[in-house]
Amino acid sequence: MTEAVVEEPRVEGFAAALVRQVRAQDTHGHWERKSDLDLLEPYIVDKAKRRAIPIIGDPDPDTLWRLELFYGAMCLEIERRTRRMVQPMMKMSHEGFGRMVLIAGRLIVVNKQLRDVHRFGFDSLEKLNADAEKMIGQAVEMIEKFPAVADY
Repeated sequence: MTEAVVEEPRVEGFAAALVRQVRAQDTHGHWERKSDLDLLEPYIVDKAKRRAIPIIGDPDPDTLWRLELFYGAMCLEIERRTRRMVQPMMKMSHEGFGRMVLIAGRLIVVNKQLRDVHRFGFDSLEKLNADAEKMIGQAVEMIEKFPAVADY
């Protein structure tokens, strides 16, 4: 008797770029058997999960790492679309307040104020994709508007 193979839903859009970024960090192969959706699960913080997280709290290292991977994947997507190197820079207090900027040359293409980072996540995979695509689109638009500054 053959075993039925259940196909997992395909991860598309920015989420696929995020999965690639997460898998690139797996130098020892610990996550090879995890599905893409399992790898994205920490990024999905619906209302029930968010309610369970205290309003005030310090971000743990795993949360900061997920945040860095999210914006790192965003940099790679902006680079792919514009052919210009984009780098993230994060300044964060121990209380979970700070700023993330994505820089192309001398141009700040994303300037995101961060707060309550210990609760970082999105209501759904669709919301993750939509929010990321909006920021990527704005960054690409900024680079197209000021190419000389982005090339400097």
